[in-house]
Amino acid sequence: MANPHRIILLAHGSSDQRWCDTFEQLAKPTLESVEDSSIAYMELAEPSLETIVARGKESGATSFTIVPLFLAAGRHLRKDVPAMIEELEKQHGVEIRLADPIGQNPHLGEAIRDVVQDELGRAAV
Repeated sequence: MANPHRIILLAHGSSDQRWCDTFEQLAKPTLESVEDSSIAYMELAEPSLETIVARGKESGATSFTIVPLFLAAGRHLRKDVPAMIEELEKQHGVEIRLADPIGQNPHLGEAIRDVVQDELGRAAV
């Protein structure tokens, strides 16, 4: 039986494919290692959040966790995304949990530190 829960990595979205490519590369390790995970865009790009939820529902998903690839909880995460979630739950009969933005996770701070240390090492060469 298929896993009834899906993970969605949510990025803002852009009409510039290069911007989307950056987030798809960032998401790649998760998508390759976490079963039933997808990237979706809030607006301006595909696959949209609506598309991913609809596909998940079609394949047997009943619940989703959205992990926002945002540094902080601005207006989109405080108002726009919760409104989208409410509509998607009604439309598809699913349960959707919105996780904290990735920027609030201390692991991201550690990853940024590691990148800075790599850059300092390159500068010293």
